[in-house]
Amino acid sequence: MSRLAVIAIGGNSITKQGQVGTIKEQFDNAAETAEHIAGMVTRGWDVVLTHGNGPQVGNVLMRVELASPHIYALPLDTCDSDTQGGMGYMLQQVLGNTLRARGINKPVATLITQVLVDENDPAFQNPTKPIGPFFSQAEAERRQDERGWHVKEDVGRGWRRVVPSPQPLELIEEEAIRRCLQNGIILIACGGGGIPVARRGNQLHGVEAVIDKDRASALLAKRVNADLFLISTAVEKVLLNFKKPNETPIDRMTLPEARNHLSAGQFPPGSMGPKIEAAIDYLQHGGQRVIITTPEKLIEALDGKTGTHIVPQ
Repeated sequence: MSRLAVIAIGGNSITKQGQVGTIKEQFDNAAETAEHIAGMVTRGWDVVLTHGNGPQVGNVLMRVELASPHIYALPLDTCDSDTQGGMGYMLQQVLGNTLRARGINKPVATLITQVLVDENDPAFQNPTKPIGPFFSQAEAERRQDERGWHVKEDVGRGWRRVVPSPQPLELIEEEAIRRCLQNGIILIACGGGGIPVARRGNQLHGVEAVIDKDRASALLAKRVNADLFLISTAVEKVLLNFKKPNETPIDRMTLPEARNHLSAGQFPPGSMGPKIEAAIDYLQHGGQRVIITTPEKLIEALDGKTGTHIVPQ
């Protein structure tokens, strides 16, 4: 019987540290990751891919700013949809090529995914997620006055726009996702955390926000009853006492241990925190196993040779 894995690929795995982030670099990095995912498929796994889009949507917003004297601006939800489509195209192409090279004839498709949020979520009263280019203080404050932005200083680098990061509540395209999986389609969904939308009456509309990719991936893993939630990131294993003399890699954690480490401040909000929170969310709602590791270690991690494995008990 086939098993289902939700694999969350970090946006920084597609644009690696130190790279410019050209399209060729992104395709090359995605193709490398596709080899490891194809290895899972050959082992009988059905997979749904999600991905981050931080560097990519930042570039879109940069282009919006540079073009603003000449053409209309794009709202953030439209920028999210643009990166979902563009990055989905890239991932489905390279993964399809890799599978065909291995003699596997499985369709790969991207589903543009809207994710419901609550406009009364406290995050809308306290925007914290930095996006887009850096500005001088004067320029940032001008945009704040003219466009209603929230801006904050990133010490030493300049000022940036900050937006809310509300909790994901519902996958609008959940039924479409289920039907694709039932028909054997390898799916790319919830790109960049999904396009945040709110409901007014029976109508949806986009909102200016960013949904955390790992939280949206955990919601997806719960809703499709995934057997495995695999978070692909920049480190081979989760580390306790990160960057301290007593730094220690974790091979295995139970759900209670993960909760305890999180509450003790071991996993900061700006780095490993959201991934551990997503793992906890998935496991406490019936999930079976979470693995956190780098893309190139996926197969070894599946065999229990590396990665951090988080289990219910």
